[in-house]
Amino acid sequence: MEESKSIKKQHADFTMEVFLDPYNRRVRIDDYQGNIDKIIAESDILAKENNAEKLIVKSRMEHFGIFLEKGFRCEGRIEGYFLGSDCLFFTKFYSVQRKETNHWLKEEAIMHSVSLLESQSNYVHPPTQYTLKKMEEKDASRLAKLYQQVFQIYPTPLNESNYIRKTMKEGTIYYGFEYDGTIVSAASAEVNIFYKNAELTDCATLTEHRKYGLMKVLLIRLEKELKEKGIYCSYSIARSLSFGMNAALQQLGYRYQGRLINNCYIFDKLEDMNIWVKDLSLNS
Repeated sequence: MEESKSIKKQHADFTMEVFLDPYNRRVRIDDYQGNIDKIIAESDILAKENNAEKLIVKSRMEHFGIFLEKGFRCEGRIEGYFLGSDCLFFTKFYSVQRKETNHWLKEEAIMHSVSLLESQSNYVHPPTQYTLKKMEEKDASRLAKLYQQVFQIYPTPLNESNYIRKTMKEGTIYYGFEYDGTIVSAASAEVNIFYKNAELTDCATLTEHRKYGLMKVLLIRLEKELKEKGIYCSYSIARSLSFGMNAALQQLGYRYQGRLINNCYIFDKLEDMNIWVKDLSLNS
């Protein structure tokens, strides 16, 4: 299958930054400037040319009405994404199967249970055998091994060390826990320097090490580094069927802001993903 790639479309009346994602059968418009009607028309053409089942546009708030008029639906938002202004996820589907989800009621039940949890942003202290470490390029092979063990399938090729090194060079920050010389838990922050936001992602812990709250510690450490870099818009997109990950984000003060239907292939199938957002400037 053709590899995913980012391209820039330039026209006399607009420019677009596009992510072509054949693996997940989708096209995502990450940024745009110019004539919004022509941008929407070109997005539709790109989706059809690339046989996408889903088109995702990261829209500005001022274009809310226009996207609704064009038949898109808003699946969620990220507050403060564009240098303090909100990002709206507008989507369009090109197959009935991609639009339908069989897990909505179960996901709603999980979200109800998660919403009852109280915030627990206090620092967790794992057993002394676990060592917190900022990951470097030399750790890429061990990180790839962890991700290969945790995820049967994943939206990006995290099971390849070269891909991890590439993301590190592009500014993604990785932290992990080592246990007896093995990386047993890891998470990353994918930083957008221009718009001053970051996605907390690539969260993985080996099953036998999941009872010590390692992931919360990693996310708190990533948040600290983001604040040091002057980045206050932190968000995460979590599997809607994962009670543990959604619970961790709720307890760390993230706010639920929508659900992306059949967003990507992860774990073992095409899954819905919950959007969680936190303003780091409001936390000491």
